[in-house]
Amino acid sequence: MHASNRHRENHLLAALPAADLDRLIPQLELVAAPLGEVLYEPGVQMQNVYFPIDSIVSLLYVMENGASAEIAVIGNEGIVGVSLFMGGETTTSRAVVQSAGHAYRMRSPLLKDEFFRAGPMQKLLLCYTQSLLTQMAQTAACNRHHSLDQQLCRWLLLSLDRLPTNDLVMTQELIANMLGVRREGVTEAAGNLQRAGLIEYRRGHITVLDRPGLEARVCECYAVVKNECDRLLPDVGFKQSSR
Repeated sequence: MHASNRHRENHLLAALPAADLDRLIPQLELVAAPLGEVLYEPGVQMQNVYFPIDSIVSLLYVMENGASAEIAVIGNEGIVGVSLFMGGETTTSRAVVQSAGHAYRMRSPLLKDEFFRAGPMQKLLLCYTQSLLTQMAQTAACNRHHSLDQQLCRWLLLSLDRLPTNDLVMTQELIANMLGVRREGVTEAAGNLQRAGLIEYRRGHITVLDRPGLEARVCECYAVVKNECDRLLPDVGFKQSSR
């Protein structure tokens, strides 16, 4: 399936000047991103990069014993595969589709060629990478210092910013793997948010009923990540956040 006009649903692509985007369009392939699909494994050479449009990809660090924890989420504001143009052909994290949808796939050599043109794409990619590093650092601090309720609020808000609806298809087991906690902890935290009237959780579906309520309950980590992205990428940002 070849790229269609959905390329503007990825805000990095949409922020490019028309001439640069027109040059890239023939190199973009629209592909399905089913829930749970692994895009990268640690240490494996990257063959492609991905520009999500209505899917969300989690970057996970996987321990030797199989335990995992999410270090960042990437959706329609960015690109999956920053290691490629930062000097490496591999990454230490696993990239897994957290929310099903679609993405534009681009062959790695083509993306590197575009990056080394030193044009608008290079500046966008470098600014996006800085915002991604901020998210990783803030996630580490949040997981150490804030309650599981606050972490779940942060995770829900970051996911909502990257989706066109207030509904997430997500099991408690998967959330637990993302946050690096026991499933029972997620059950309790989700129950707290549901009793507060902020979310409705049923059979792997989470519907956010009160976004302002989540924003009032979340720790400062969400605002730090969002504000840094808006500062570095004013033409990209989290365009869904006003919902």
